[in-house]
Amino acid sequence: MRSLSNIFWLGTKELRSFFSDFVLLGFVVYSFSLTVISQAHSNSQELYHASVAIADEDHSELSRRIAHAFLLPYFKPPVSISQSEIEPLMNKGRFTFALDIPPNFERDVLAGRRPGLQVNVDATAMVQAGLGAGYAQQIISTEIANFVSKEQDTSLSPVNLVVRIAFNPNVTTSWFTSVMGIINNVTMLAIILAGAALVREREHGTMDHLLVMPLSPFEIAMSKIWANGLVIAVAVGLSLYLVVRMLLQIPINGSIPLFLLGTVLYLFFATAIGLFLGTVARSMPQLGLLYMLVALPMNLLSGSATPLESMPPFLATAMQASPSTHFVSFAQSILYRGAGLDVVWPQFVAVAGIGALFLFLSLLRFRSAVTSSSS
Repeated sequence: MRSLSNIFWLGTKELRSFFSDFVLLGFVVYSFSLTVISQAHSNSQELYHASVAIADEDHSELSRRIAHAFLLPYFKPPVSISQSEIEPLMNKGRFTFALDIPPNFERDVLAGRRPGLQVNVDATAMVQAGLGAGYAQQIISTEIANFVSKEQDTSLSPVNLVVRIAFNPNVTTSWFTSVMGIINNVTMLAIILAGAALVREREHGTMDHLLVMPLSPFEIAMSKIWANGLVIAVAVGLSLYLVVRMLLQIPINGSIPLFLLGTVLYLFFATAIGLFLGTVARSMPQLGLLYMLVALPMNLLSGSATPLESMPPFLATAMQASPSTHFVSFAQSILYRGAGLDVVWPQFVAVAGIGALFLFLSLLRFRSAVTSSSS
């Protein structure tokens, strides 16, 4: 009981020290708020509300079908213009796409003459133009094929592939990048806060005060782990509820408390890594360099940025030894697909087992570092 009491009161000291360090406090708030928002709204990889104009010189059923096939949220409702207005309106940036359907287009299609249909694209809107051109070609080709098959009474392919996306049906990039940003920030901040707590003790000279007190290295280390882990767990929960759900209006399919339970298990590993790096680094700049060597590859290869299936087999197998891989796996399963504990318990066990091993090794390193410094 005395050991638990020491760990608790030392942890409260860590919390007071953290909240008095406005740089670290601001960094945590920024990482789980503005960073998540900026990641959600940057690097958009989907077509959204692209402006379309149609110069219909045919006025046929087929041309009307093509015009009505451009739907929200990918395209705005098409605006009807004349053929002579295409160039001046495109030069003014009024439309990203302008379709010119020539006269007798439907008649030539039914006669098998393969007429041309012009699609003008404003290439200055690079993402919209690149994605939208492919979408427009697919929409036009599909409508023409459906129209010809009905008019000529010919059957389509016996296999009709219909793709339905359960989560994120419009494949909106922000729904993915916002949650993955929080997951990556958990690893980053757990390592930095735990390592910075130890480096700060050494720089301020308070480590010597702790060593002369009746405290064991285990109690000192565990107090730093639970205090910094609590800060990050609370920040993750607030970020999911306030930033992702309320501000960005991104639905979370699964149980946030279940995800936070897995996050707490993972934090024992991540804070242990930070503690280990804190025993090696002698200053904050050194800790930052060590973080880049350890945490960045771990984040990049965990599956949050690149799926494991796209990696070389030996690398994907080797990353199974990293708890970050299992953390990303159960986080995506819970938050995206609504998985329960009956589905993700193997990842929970893997994170707890590997994390306990790293925690044990970090505590051994911390004990030896503290003992050598005291002698």
